[in-house]
Amino acid sequence: MKFPRSWLGDHLETDASIAEIAEALTRIGLEVEGVDDRGAALAGFVVGTVVAAVPHPDAERLKLCTVDIGGGRQFEVVCGAPNARAGMTGVFAPAGTHIPGTGATLRKARIRGVESAGMLCSERELGLSDAHEGIIDLGGAAAPGSPAAAALGLADPVVEIGLTPNRADCAGVRGIARDLAAAGIGTLKPLDASPVAASFPSPVRWMRDFADGSGDACPFVAGRAFRGVANGPSPQWLRDRLTAIGLRPISALVDITNHVTFDLGRPLHVFDIARLSGDLTMRLARPGERVRALDGREYALDDQMTVIADDGGALAIGGIMGGEASGCSAATTDVFVEVALFDPRRTAVTGRKLGISSDARYRFERGVDPISALWGGEVAARMILDICGGEASAPTSAGALPTEKRRIDFDTARIASLGGVEVARGEAADILERLGFEVAQGGTSLSVAVPTWRADVEGEADLVEEVLRIHGYDAVPAVPLRAPTAVPAPSWTAVQARRGRVRRRLAANGLVEAVTFSFMPRARGSAFGEAVLALANPISARLDAMRPSILPNLLEAAERNAARGAADAALFEIGPRFAADGDQTVVAAGIRVGASAPRHWDASHRPADVFDVKGDALAALAAAGAPTDGLRTDAAGAPGWYHPGRSGALLLGRTALAWFGEIHPEILAGLDLRAAAVAFEVLLDAVPPPKPRARTARPAPRFSARQPVTRDFAFVVAEEVAAADVLSAVRGADRALIDQVVLFDVYRGAETGEDGKSLAFAVTLRPGEAGLADAEIEAAAARIVDAVSRRCGGRLRT
Repeated sequence: MKFPRSWLGDHLETDASIAEIAEALTRIGLEVEGVDDRGAALAGFVVGTVVAAVPHPDAERLKLCTVDIGGGRQFEVVCGAPNARAGMTGVFAPAGTHIPGTGATLRKARIRGVESAGMLCSERELGLSDAHEGIIDLGGAAAPGSPAAAALGLADPVVEIGLTPNRADCAGVRGIARDLAAAGIGTLKPLDASPVAASFPSPVRWMRDFADGSGDACPFVAGRAFRGVANGPSPQWLRDRLTAIGLRPISALVDITNHVTFDLGRPLHVFDIARLSGDLTMRLARPGERVRALDGREYALDDQMTVIADDGGALAIGGIMGGEASGCSAATTDVFVEVALFDPRRTAVTGRKLGISSDARYRFERGVDPISALWGGEVAARMILDICGGEASAPTSAGALPTEKRRIDFDTARIASLGGVEVARGEAADILERLGFEVAQGGTSLSVAVPTWRADVEGEADLVEEVLRIHGYDAVPAVPLRAPTAVPAPSWTAVQARRGRVRRRLAANGLVEAVTFSFMPRARGSAFGEAVLALANPISARLDAMRPSILPNLLEAAERNAARGAADAALFEIGPRFAADGDQTVVAAGIRVGASAPRHWDASHRPADVFDVKGDALAALAAAGAPTDGLRTDAAGAPGWYHPGRSGALLLGRTALAWFGEIHPEILAGLDLRAAAVAFEVLLDAVPPPKPRARTARPAPRFSARQPVTRDFAFVVAEEVAAADVLSAVRGADRALIDQVVLFDVYRGAETGEDGKSLAFAVTLRPGEAGLADAEIEAAAARIVDAVSRRCGGRLRT
C-alpha cells in the first residue's frame, strides 16, 4: 500500500515530518517498507530566472547568464546549454550544492577567464533522466528562490507500507490516517459522506437473482446514474496522485474509481449506460458463460462465480474486474456507478481460479466495510459531479446490509496476562475509542462494539493487540524466562536433524548439493516408476508430474553441465519423492558422471563406478545412524532404472535402505551424456529412527593404552559368495575383541581354481587394559577361520 504525504493530509491534520510518520507507522504495526523522497536529494536547488544571457567573451558556444533567485540575489553563471535564454525559468544550483546526477559537489570555477558561481541544471544532473541536451525550462510558473523540488512536483514523498492480510481497513489512506491519529500523530479530519442531491430517477435498476443458500455472494448492492458527464482527462492533482502510487491515469471516470479505492478502501465500478441492455442483475454465472474483462483477456466462468449481468449476459466479474463490453470511453456521457458488497471467500476463490490479481479483489477478499456500500457511492458521486459535471440520479439498491454489530466483553486485566504490560482501564478505553470502537462500562469489564471496518477483531485477544500496539510494544518489559522454560525444547526432531548430518557427509565425500524442482515431465518420470502422480494444474506444460525419483532431475542437471563443458559431475539432493497415490518419502539421492576425481600425476584417472556410489550410500547411511555393520548387499534388489548386474540394494533384514549402481542404458540413451552415470538413493524414511538417549552416564570410549593387533587373513571362497557375507562372518566371530575389518585384496588365479576367488582382510583386534597374550590372539584367529568356513564355505589360502 502506497500513498504520498500530501494525500495523507486529506484525512489527517498533522505537522509531523515524514520521518516521524514513518516511525509511528512501524511502531503501531503498519511496517514501512520504504519512503521514496526524491525531493530530499534536491534540497539545495532553487528556482532561478535568467534575466540576461549574453555570449561568453572568450567562447562562442558558451553564454554568460545572470540568474535571479529572488530577494535581490543574482549570480553570474557560465552555461553551455543551447536553450539558455533571457526570460526563462530553470533550476539553479549555487556553489556548494551536491549534484546527484554526477555525484560531484559544485564549486566556484573560472571558465575561460570568467568566474561561474553556480549551475543551471539539466534533468540528468538532477538524476531525473538521461536528458542533458538542454537545461530544465520550468515555463515561468514558479517563483524565483522557491524550492526546485516543489516546482518539479517532487516535494511529495511516497510512503509504502507492508500491509498484513488482517488490516483491510488500512487498504485505504483514511484507515492509515485513523491509526496515526490514534497514535497521537495529528487529528483525524471528518469525512464528508453527506447525500448528493438527485435530479432524476435512475434509468437503471438493481436486481439480485440468487438461489437459496447463495445470496451471501452479494448481500447488498447500490448505485446511481449520471447523465451529461464529460469523461476527459483527470485534473493534474488526481493524475499526480495515481502516478505516485504506480497507477496509470486513464480517464476522469476511471481515475475517480481508482482514487476512491485507494483513498477509502472502497472499490467501485462504472458502466456506460449506452452499452447496457436493460437493468443490472447480481447473480451467479451460468455454465459456459464467458466474459472479456478490462485487461483484454477472455475468462471462462463457472456457477460458483458472482457476475454482474444485463439482459444480454454477464458484463463483469463481481469483486474482481469489470468487463470490456460495458467500459467507459472518451465518448461516454451517461454512466451508472456500482457500489457492492461481495463475499470475501467467494471472491478469493474466483480470483485464484481465474488467475486475476486486481485492486478490487485485494480489498474484497480481505473484507471491506459493509457500510461503505452507502457512503462510498456518495463520495464518488460528489467527485464525478465536481470533475466531470452532469447531474446525478436518485440511488437504487437491492438486498440488505448486515446491521448487527459485534460486541465483546473486555476484561482489561487480560492486557497484562496476554501482553505483559499493565494498562489502566481508562487508557485502554481511550485508545479503543480513538480507533473507532464504541466503549461502554459493563460491570467489571468494558463492553466494546467493533466498528464495521474492523472485520479482523473477533475477541478479547484482538482488543489486547489493539491497545498494546497504540500504547507501545516498547513499553512491554523484558523479563527473564521462568526456570521450567529457560531451556527451550529443540525445534528439530531427531529424524529432521539427521538430514543435516547426511548433507554434510555427502558434501565431505566430494558431491555438490543441488536443489531441483519437485516436478518433471511425465514421460521422463514414467521411466522411474510404474505410475506417476500427474498434476491437474502444472506450473508449465512441460513440468506436469511429481517426481517419482530425484535422479531424473540430477541427470538433467548433469546433461546441462556437460553441454557447457563440465563433463564430470558429482551431485546430490535431499528431498521428497512422490508415489502415484500422493504419498511422499524423503530420499538422499546422488549421481556421479565422468571421472571419479580430477586428473593428477600421482593418481590413476578412472571413471566413477558402482563402488564409488556404494561408498556414498554407506556414508550417508552411517551419518543417518543406520547400523551399517549389519547391512547386507542384494545384487538383484535395485529397481528397474538401474543396470541389471551392475547395481544392488543395501538391506537391513528384508528392508531396503538404499539402492546403488549404474543407470540403465536405455535411460541414458535419451540423455546427451558421453559417459556412463552411476547413482545411489538412500531411503531416509526407511532408516530406523534414532533411539532416545538414556538418562544414564555415557559409557567410556573404547580406548586402550595397549597397542592394537592387526592380522591379515586370505580366504578362498566360491565365486558366487559375496565379500559382504565374508565380512559379516569375520565381524561376528568375536564382536568384543574385533574392532575393524577391511577388505584390501581380491585375487583370482591357479590357487583359487576356476570357480573361486581369494579375499584378503586386515582384522584389527583391540585389547583391553590387560593387553593380549599370544594364546588369545591365536584363539581369536581360529574363531575367525571357523566362522568363515561354517558360514561361507571358505578356507585359508596357503
